[in-house]
Amino acid sequence: MMQIPRAERLIVALDVATPNEAKALVERLGDAARFYKLGLELFMAGGYFELLEWLVKRGSKVFVDLKFFDVPETVRRAVASLRGRGVSFTTVHGNQAMMEAAAREKGEVKILAVTALTSLDRGDLDDLGFSCDLERLVLSRARRALQAGCDGVVSSGLEAQKLKAEFQDRLLVVTPGIRPVKNEDDQKRTVDAAQAFANGADYIVVGRPIRSAADPRAAAQAIQRSIAAIFP
Repeated sequence: MMQIPRAERLIVALDVATPNEAKALVERLGDAARFYKLGLELFMAGGYFELLEWLVKRGSKVFVDLKFFDVPETVRRAVASLRGRGVSFTTVHGNQAMMEAAAREKGEVKILAVTALTSLDRGDLDDLGFSCDLERLVLSRARRALQAGCDGVVSSGLEAQKLKAEFQDRLLVVTPGIRPVKNEDDQKRTVDAAQAFANGADYIVVGRPIRSAADPRAAAQAIQRSIAAIFP
């Protein structure tokens, strides 16, 4: 099993409108979280890299989740620009050439390949023209990610078990779409934190269940307690 600091297995998604809102949430969470994901909403708000620097100076780990998808040379240069900034993870959501380009320039940044978004179900894949079943698609993309030199994949907890059975510790499995109860938002393929880790996830990404809780710190602490029970 990978030696991952227990408190870092929870990645909190800072999916808020402004850097100031993100900072307020981070300060409210305090030591209940040590790893944060910065996505597209904050990137479009301005001040993204200043927020990244602020998090790194606080001792937090940062996951830059921009799902790079462009011509390979552009992806290569984008990933190269993250080096030396204290970034731990970033995502690529592209084909083999894009993943290879990202891997060539990754330096200390770990490249995660997106397999299939957790907001997609079988009907969505039909709309996109994928004829194979979802599990086969995820495993196929994971194999290609490993061949390309990526460090891990982003995958639903529903596929984590098959991924770990095939790849063991050769690929990190980062699982978003964590929901503590029956879910009714846009995330369709969800599991709770305990099930995600039982299925083999190395990290979980949690946004709304923490951010929208009456007490975000208490919500994060509850997840950390469940992680401590799994990884004593």
